[in-house]
Order: sequence, then C-alpha cells, then structure tokens
Amino acid sequence: MADPHHASDSYVRGSQEISEQETTFGAFMGMTKWGSLAIAVLLVFLTLWFQPGGSLMTAFITGVVLSVVGFFVLKSPKKH
Repeated sequence: MADPHHASDSYVRGSQEISEQETTFGAFMGMTKWGSLAIAVLLVFLTLWFQPGGSLMTAFITGVVLSVVGFFVLKSPKKH
C-alpha cells in the first residue's frame, strides 16, 4: 500500500506554475468589470428613453456620458 505521508512530503508550497490561473482570473475580472459597465449603460439608456416624457436623445447623451466616465474610472492603471 502507498504511504499517504510520502505524497505530501514531495509537495513544496509555491512551486507550481500559476500563469494560466493568473491569466484566467484577469480575463474574468475584465469581463466582469466591463460587462457591469455595459449593463449599467443599457439600463440607464432604456430607463431614460422609455420613461413617461423621456426622449431618445436624452437617453443617448446620458448613455454616452456614462460610458466615457465609466471607461476612465474602470481602466487599469499603466504598469511600469
């Protein structure tokens, strides 16, 4: 029978390659961040357009402003 303690002795914490996990996590966080902005812009646009007395131009301008502000707030800082 295999010794259960022998397998745990060969593992060294921090020795595994994690670049794929880091890339996947970065992609997930990016999709979450930009997807949330897209949903927020869409909700504001549709709410302002279809409210009683709402107009397409008001909704469009507000959506563009929210998109631009959201882009600058959510963009990642430059890495040196």
